[in-house]
Amino acid sequence: MKLYMKMIAAVCFAATAIQASAQEVRSGYFNETYLYRHNLNPALDNEENYISIPFVGNINASMMGNFGYEELVRKNPLYPDRSDKKVTSFMNPYLTNGLTGFSSGDNKASGQMKVSVMSAGFKKWGGYNTVELNVRGFAAVSVPYQMFEMAVNACNKRYDIGDASLDVQAFTELSLGHSRQIDEKLRVGGKAKLLVGMANASVKIENATADLKDANQWVITADAKSQVNMNGFKYKTKSKEYYSNPGTYDYVSDVDMGNPGVSGFGLAVDAGATYKINDDVTVYAALQDLGAILWTNNYVASNKQKSFVFDGFHDVDIKSESGEVLDDKADRYTDQLLDFLHLSEDGDDGTRLTGIGGTLNVGLQYTVPTYRQLRIGLLGTTSSYFGWKYRWSELRLSGNIAPVDWFEGSLSLGVNSYSFNTGFLANFHTKGFNFFLGMDAILGKMSKEFIPLNSNGGVSFGFNILL
Repeated sequence: MKLYMKMIAAVCFAATAIQASAQEVRSGYFNETYLYRHNLNPALDNEENYISIPFVGNINASMMGNFGYEELVRKNPLYPDRSDKKVTSFMNPYLTNGLTGFSSGDNKASGQMKVSVMSAGFKKWGGYNTVELNVRGFAAVSVPYQMFEMAVNACNKRYDIGDASLDVQAFTELSLGHSRQIDEKLRVGGKAKLLVGMANASVKIENATADLKDANQWVITADAKSQVNMNGFKYKTKSKEYYSNPGTYDYVSDVDMGNPGVSGFGLAVDAGATYKINDDVTVYAALQDLGAILWTNNYVASNKQKSFVFDGFHDVDIKSESGEVLDDKADRYTDQLLDFLHLSEDGDDGTRLTGIGGTLNVGLQYTVPTYRQLRIGLLGTTSSYFGWKYRWSELRLSGNIAPVDWFEGSLSLGVNSYSFNTGFLANFHTKGFNFFLGMDAILGKMSKEFIPLNSNGGVSFGFNILL
């Protein structure tokens, strides 16, 4: 299975991959009974001790970007008279608006997934303590408009495509946290994290240009490099003739995933504080995920042949008569992308150190004096994964109310680098049990494969036992 290159194909042509930060739902930051607020600010504690139900205690998935499924998958203009396929890709030559919706600059799609294998929080040693084992994954892609334009139009003789990139990272973290009250106003907390790297991949294309050679071929000039950190990973190669010189060379045509396992180790820390200005106003600040992973192997491939012939991107049916969906067609997109990247294997160049990103959260909360079950919160977030290229910022205003002992709810409005959205958190905490469901961007219309039509959405939920 061409998992690695399928991931590139899926992100670039279906936007279904999983950068938003791997935080909890930000709509719950000021929800005082939300058990996982300590993952937004390690200084925050809970009134009750808890232990998660394994694997379903806390599940987070989100997407963010300025292009998505609805730009990449379109209604088929030939249906039903000339085709039985209801949908097609944006590259279908019969579309008159294949480029509608794409940004004229960089088109970015990114996402995260976090699953709590185990989590517990308890009061002891003069403060509040947390223990967590989480599996986390991130992916982010940036594609310039000119690459989509080249895929749709063959009328221009030259495209200055520029730079494109894709980054994927997956690791497991073991986290130990402690927070305590310093005085009546100040509370501080921190977390130490042991990171076990499972997979990391980075593909960069720089200074790419495409010159039309004839009706069906392009001469591509670019600097491209792939780095993969995964146990047992191997590139597969085929021989091809040079474009401008006699002779042949080997280029990457496929990959062997081997037996993925532990591929690196790292450390990270979180630090946070809260300060109560008076009975009604509290300020919050936290830094998260300051750390890195040292990968044991770095399998590199680059395009030593800087200019080469490319047959162009070709449309692939989204759904075939046999019932295959887009994921089953990924191999065909993969082959096209591998031809475009045109990489040659460089081997394993040793260890590689990569960061896991960083997030800054700053908050302000006001408790309504005449009805103290109502709190208004303002949260500012800045996050960056895989370097500054994927940095995003958000400002979120929320209202939080606890009308009864067993329920607390939050509604929020957020504006970030990509969109304006509405979020919520519903938190049920009956005796001995807790369940929550929240979203920072409420999911809109979905495809038949349950993929959001745009790239802004997410969900967070969990089942926990209160002790």
